[in-house]
Amino acid sequence: MRRQHIFVNFKRFDVPHTLGGVNRGQVRDWASSIVAQCLPTLSGYDSQAVRFAMYFPESQLFGALDAVASSPVLEVGCQGVHHADVSVGGNFGAFTTLRPAAAMAAMGVKSTIIGHCEERNDKRYLVELAGGEASPLVDRILNDEVLCAHERGLSVLFCVGERAEEVERWDEVIRTQLQEGLKGADLDRVTIAYEPVWSIGPGRTPAGKDYITKVARLVKRTLGDVPVVYGGGLKEENAEMLASIDEIDGGLVALTRFSGEIGFYSDEFLNIVRLYLGRKAKED
Repeated sequence: MRRQHIFVNFKRFDVPHTLGGVNRGQVRDWASSIVAQCLPTLSGYDSQAVRFAMYFPESQLFGALDAVASSPVLEVGCQGVHHADVSVGGNFGAFTTLRPAAAMAAMGVKSTIIGHCEERNDKRYLVELAGGEASPLVDRILNDEVLCAHERGLSVLFCVGERAEEVERWDEVIRTQLQEGLKGADLDRVTIAYEPVWSIGPGRTPAGKDYITKVARLVKRTLGDVPVVYGGGLKEENAEMLASIDEIDGGLVALTRFSGEIGFYSDEFLNIVRLYLGRKAKED
């Protein structure tokens, strides 16, 4: 079995439920609590066979880093880096409100997400607001972020995917995102997350096995043997299906419960891990 990669993106977990977020616990200590709950089980896996990474909001990074200590199996990541960075004898930090890769590396972060569909949407909005053509400019900005991350020793979870209006030319869209966004990147430190943006969200039909397979094959034809994970949401309902796809090397979890008291629950996450890795082992 090729090394598998299971990631979690804790978006909006720095906001309590009462203020519109999804955190139903104590926001201040939540990250360290989640790591403490998951780490004993995750540490039972061979770090050469499976890699786990959790991407936290910036306000929760120190708690998560303290809790993970020096675990060889679980990385703590941030949810993005700025497209420019500080430099010795140069720009010493004119990045108010932004997140330079140097700051993340100094905290002890090992990985970052770049190109998530929500980040792409934000950059597309700004480019189009200024009257520009979004696609080439967004990819160029993301490429700068990737290079900044690599310069500081961070690995990158690079997200790609087509929107509803791009489905008919999905291959062109995804190939361009890969080629432009990863120009000059160290592919040994890149994992690709495929997000079928057109299928994510309430009331939408999830991408099926055949569709996910053809996209994963395109990624590997374009980049070579780079790990590809499903970024449209690894969950209990699709864990075994995704594990049955030879070209898929893992998945990205956001929530574990999508109705009732929606949120992330450690026991449900660990069950997703067991379902996915158990089926992947059987496939091999």
